[in-house]
Amino acid sequence: MTQEIEIEFKNLLSKDEYRFLIKSFAISHDKFIEQENHYFDTPQFSLKNQHSALRIRLKGNTYTLTLKQPIKDGLLETHQTLSNSQAESMLTGGELIDGQIKNILLTLNIETKEITYFGSLKTNRVQFPYKSGLLVLDHSKYLGNEDFEVEFEVNDYKLGEKEFHDFLSSYSIPIRETKNKIQRFYLQKYLHNGEKT
Repeated sequence: MTQEIEIEFKNLLSKDEYRFLIKSFAISHDKFIEQENHYFDTPQFSLKNQHSALRIRLKGNTYTLTLKQPIKDGLLETHQTLSNSQAESMLTGGELIDGQIKNILLTLNIETKEITYFGSLKTNRVQFPYKSGLLVLDHSKYLGNEDFEVEFEVNDYKLGEKEFHDFLSSYSIPIRETKNKIQRFYLQKYLHNGEKT
């Protein structure tokens, strides 16, 4: 089990803006890595209602269970590595695996036996150092939808915010209110189900 604080800024891109950035930074296709996020919550959206998120990420051949919780200026991420059989169990309707993440959810009064698999989001990602942080370009596909975004992962909120806004300005990219991936995933799921957010 590991924990880290995530501070990141994000902005949705048009397909043309995304392609322009790839060309501007001379990124070749072999630099991209595919990863898949599998999202979980209770039927009552207990995690979402606490502005938290639970996912299993498959990257390479490694499954990682991650709980994201809000903190000042960022997110606290708790990671727990899963075996293939543990991940497969959760993805096919099994209960949440024992460990630190389950213990945290219990302290949040979340009924862990109700944790349910909601679906997956696949991302082609490239990331590289930029200014004081890490610049990330993502092309994501989920529930019949696709989108493009740029993320900037940093250690210092104020410096990162300035550098990210300067970056967007220098490439004439308008600042867009951008929800995180799981929020966009849930919005698309609501639309599929004919529900309101």
